Amino acid sequence: METILIIEDERDLAELLAFNLEREGYKTIIAADGIEGLANAGHCHPDLIILDLMLPGMLGTEVCKNLKKSERTAGIPVIMLTAKGEEIDKVVGFEVGADDYVVKPFSSRELNLRVKAVLRRSNTETVSSTMIELGPITIDTDRHQVMVNGEEIFFTSTEFKLLHVLAQRLGRVQSRDVLLRDVWGYNFVDDSRTVDTHITRLRTKMGAAGDLIKTVRGFGYKLEVQ
Repeated sequence: METILIIEDERDLAELLAFNLEREGYKTIIAADGIEGLANAGHCHPDLIILDLMLPGMLGTEVCKNLKKSERTAGIPVIMLTAKGEEIDKVVGFEVGADDYVVKPFSSRELNLRVKAVLRRSNTETVSSTMIELGPITIDTDRHQVMVNGEEIFFTSTEFKLLHVLAQRLGRVQSRDVLLRDVWGYNFVDDSRTVDTHITRLRTKMGAAGDLIKTVRGFGYKLEVQ
């Protein structure tokens, strides 16, 4: 049974989330603030964290940063939950390592779909190790590991999936809509900024090798190795 940690200070909402998720077959843990949430994440190591942005004492962005700094919790996918819906808030959420972003108010069906999609991306389904070597980049799909010039680079599950999809389609241009469908698992409406933000994060983490990810203006991206 997969475990979901809910870090949400509105008790009624947290309990409603827990009820709906448990009805879908998940085990849930509730934390009322960021400090308690960080402690639970390190101790229980959940499969997914639903994290409110506006928390007392420590904002959700700071909680997410701390989660991604720790080797023990860095690989846990995070869905940011917030009443803020401005594009800049989404970008900030993705930049600190969130895998997805849900704006209040939302339906339980929408959240369940996003939870399933994020968990599906975070689970490694390959049976045997598959190595992809592209110039300075080595992708090990079995170990969920990326090496750049012999140095391991940490990626979130979504970043890894995005790089893997581009690598599998080497040299072929992928539109933002196709990447949203194949990486995020379902179609977003007017949410191409999500792809752009994650591409920027990939390039930054990969250093000079990030230049291998080419922008095709007005359309999308491709990974190209000379």
